[in-house]
Amino acid sequence: MARVPVVNMFRKVLIANRGEIAVRIAATLQQMGIRVIAVYSEPDQQSVHVGCADEAYPLTGRTAAETYLCQEQILAIAKEHEVGAIHPGYGFLSENSVFAQACHDAGITFIGPSAQVIRAMGDKIQAKAAFAKAGVPVVPGWSGEIGGNDGAVMREAKRIGFPVLVKAAAGGGGRGMRVVHDEGELAPALESAQREAAAAFGDSRVFLEKYITHPRHVEFQIFGDRHGNVVHLFERECSIQRRHQKIVEESPSPALSPELRKQMGEAAVAAAKAVGYTNAGTVEFLVAPSGEFFFLEVNTRLQVEHPVTELVVGQDLVRAQVTVAVGEPLSFVQDDLHQVGCALECRIYAEDPARGFAPSTGVIDRYQPPGGPGIRVDSGVAEGSTVSVHYDPMLAKLIVHARTRSEAIDRMSWALNRFAILGVTTNVAFLDRLVTHPEFRAGRLHTDFLQVQRLDDVCDPFSLDLALAVAALAVGHDKARHRHGRSASVEPASSPSGPWHGAGAWRAF
Repeated sequence: MARVPVVNMFRKVLIANRGEIAVRIAATLQQMGIRVIAVYSEPDQQSVHVGCADEAYPLTGRTAAETYLCQEQILAIAKEHEVGAIHPGYGFLSENSVFAQACHDAGITFIGPSAQVIRAMGDKIQAKAAFAKAGVPVVPGWSGEIGGNDGAVMREAKRIGFPVLVKAAAGGGGRGMRVVHDEGELAPALESAQREAAAAFGDSRVFLEKYITHPRHVEFQIFGDRHGNVVHLFERECSIQRRHQKIVEESPSPALSPELRKQMGEAAVAAAKAVGYTNAGTVEFLVAPSGEFFFLEVNTRLQVEHPVTELVVGQDLVRAQVTVAVGEPLSFVQDDLHQVGCALECRIYAEDPARGFAPSTGVIDRYQPPGGPGIRVDSGVAEGSTVSVHYDPMLAKLIVHARTRSEAIDRMSWALNRFAILGVTTNVAFLDRLVTHPEFRAGRLHTDFLQVQRLDDVCDPFSLDLALAVAALAVGHDKARHRHGRSASVEPASSPSGPWHGAGAWRAF
């Protein structure tokens, strides 16, 4: 039976974000008949997300702090143009409880969980305590006062057992986090973690956790509505990380048996119900080599990697966010949800893996993403876009879907080898080496994978000078193709066994 349209749907929604996530959210909003309002910083005047919007308004300033993190500017624009809701995307203000409350106070719907839930889940110590009480397994640790009683901290570290992890109570992204292998490392680790946490989050509190060696990072997508319904949309494996940040995600996880998947899904739902969770969120777990799993944290927003869930489960998560935010019940129940096939996502960054993943800036001279069956590209840039120092260097997400994990890996490798980006250094070649690595193919993944396999030490042999030469060839070849009305391809002249094979060599088709 056809679903009756929502009567009280928002007329306008402001997207308080930029880049690929703003473009992706805009597409769903417009398909729902909602007018999209974009905001942009001075460097972003010509950005793709601005062109995708129905209306776009400037934010004064260049840096993130001056613009996309400036609550006053964003709220002023929202009020002036009478938007019904604000979608924060991810990053920036997406997990800011003060902003969520300010939206509520202004009569504007914040598309996400309540300010109270964001506040509670943003404090990892408080979240761990709440979920332990709800029966969710948590990593052994200690969250007592650190700073005034070094003897107590040392005793607790010994009780937990080295190695231990010093971890910031607020924030994320690997900041304020230190691994301590023995007693001599504890004091300096505490000091540096507290200093970094205070600078990054304005909160110097840290706590201790047992450091689990070579764990998997597996997260469950959860969704709740205002009518008491809570479901999970299965898991995403996010173990491939650099600097504690994910770069490759997939669903289903190759590590989860049906029994373990059921246990973890039930734990994720229990965690969400324990705090009265509404809208989209993610419950993150560590899975030890023994198969034990432990609660890690909750991300109170849409995740970067949400497309893998969308492809495997067949649900538009942004659409679900909007309908829940307007007060509708979830359009699906747990028994409606099933995993079909395998999806794999690679984050395309302007960065140099050979230089410790240092960001790369500049103007994108050539941008040609791949296409074909089972291939999705969520992109925030185009030819002529400027990659600046002010924002995260992620350019796009390449997502593939196939019947099996093996087919998904083959499809991803094919697509990576046809993703042309010139003008900035990218991690495309590195990602191809990663997903075709025998250990990755075998599904033997853990959060230390890059360090153990030493993939981050492999330099990309494809130089920028050669790339630009190939691009110039391609431009001339394109003109010839159009003149003669036939298709052609350009690629570096080397055999499949040569240095370009599997290295992300540029091709124009």
